[in-house]
Amino acid sequence: MEPPKMNPVVEPLSWMLGTWLSDPPGAGTFPTLQPFQYLEEVHISHVGQPMLNFSFNAFHPDTRKPMHRECGFIRLEPDTNKVAFVSAQNTGIVEVEEGEVNGQELCIASHSIARISFAKEPHVEQITRKFRLNSEGKLEQTVSMATTTQPMTQHLHITYKKVTP
Repeated sequence: MEPPKMNPVVEPLSWMLGTWLSDPPGAGTFPTLQPFQYLEEVHISHVGQPMLNFSFNAFHPDTRKPMHRECGFIRLEPDTNKVAFVSAQNTGIVEVEEGEVNGQELCIASHSIARISFAKEPHVEQITRKFRLNSEGKLEQTVSMATTTQPMTQHLHITYKKVTP
């Protein structure tokens, strides 16, 4: 079967498409956590609809045990640079982030966050993300967050190398 034609609405995000692997490992930090590293595989694809599909799968760099997981959709408001990022995470968080794509950079911030009733505290209250395609053709992601006990602080930074288009 022939792959679906990309919906023109998502063309401004086409630079994100593909399978990406962390290179080097990502770095995580937060005032309430010990600094850590992680590996991550990212799949960003389309099925012809006016949105992208994504999955982020993080692994422990030594044991390769699964860590953080999230999946969802990235939508563009037609004829604008306004973007919505809808994500469900294995931590019990579901979020909607909104922002803008400008060239090969996507900046989004939490619009709404919901969590399961027995989610661990402190609870995440705000999230910001920035994705950008750097001059070497690698995808970078920086995530900052605020919790019920900590102000907005950078939490993750990772660089990915594209392994498949």
